[in-house]
Amino acid sequence: MYTIGIDVGGMSIKAGIVKDGKISHKMVKETDANGGLDKLVEDITDLVNDIVSQNNMDINNIGTIGIGFPGVVTNKGTVTCVNLALNNAPIVNKIKEKFENTRVEVGNDANVAALAEYAYGSMKGYDTGIMITLGTGIGGGVVINGKLITGANGIGAEIGHTMISTNYYDCNCGNNGCFETFCSATAIIRYTQKLVEEGRETAIREACQNNIGNITAKMVFDAYREKDEVALEVITRFKKYLAMGLGNIVNFLDPQVISIGGGVSNASDIVLEGLTEQVKEYLPFKETEIADIVIAKFKNDAGILGASAL
Repeated sequence: MYTIGIDVGGMSIKAGIVKDGKISHKMVKETDANGGLDKLVEDITDLVNDIVSQNNMDINNIGTIGIGFPGVVTNKGTVTCVNLALNNAPIVNKIKEKFENTRVEVGNDANVAALAEYAYGSMKGYDTGIMITLGTGIGGGVVINGKLITGANGIGAEIGHTMISTNYYDCNCGNNGCFETFCSATAIIRYTQKLVEEGRETAIREACQNNIGNITAKMVFDAYREKDEVALEVITRFKKYLAMGLGNIVNFLDPQVISIGGGVSNASDIVLEGLTEQVKEYLPFKETEIADIVIAKFKNDAGILGASAL
């Protein structure tokens, strides 16, 4: 049986027909971020109908329509996402009205990315896996014996908002010390900007054309490879807190594998170097074996594949 995976983002809605972990056809539609629930349902419905029609299929050949959202997704199938003008929106019921004979499932985007890696990618073959996505923020997903663990209300696995240490700026959630304020791409950029504003000499000034607003995490990793002093300080700090955050995960769940995805994972050589040993520094039993720490396999297709596996 075929499934359809839909990855809803702030800029685009991507859909794909999936069978046995392979995407046979993809379509993309621009997101109307201000359209609200009705417009989103209309766009998803159009995408499903178009992708089925273009492949000469019948909707009855589709076993499941799975949808991933960048927001809070409850076990009741409602979605809250400020960036998409959704507040406790009953998305599952609305989509089911359009496709009465097809199962409809929804999940948080980081959770479905974890499911994709568990089912088809870097965590395949493991019983217990955790994925963290290091991007603009930090997302997470926990999969145990093939099942996403999202908590009693569907809002669990918010790994990015676990507390690490006191930080010099607050998280967007209003708290201080969240994991994502230390180890996201945003955190890397902000700490680099802080050091540059303090007058530190660095090749990053030239790379960003003396405009700190142009600094990217890639610039910092590239400068690190050239042993730039500012980049060395920024990435050393990043690695310290990444190890601390992963240590918390190991202490709490002791998974078999931790998969790291998101844009920061593109610097996998730097991210993984010595990371296991650093994580062990934050464990009470330092001589025991810990999770395999790997880089996620899927990039842009993780949302489609994971949503299709819901």
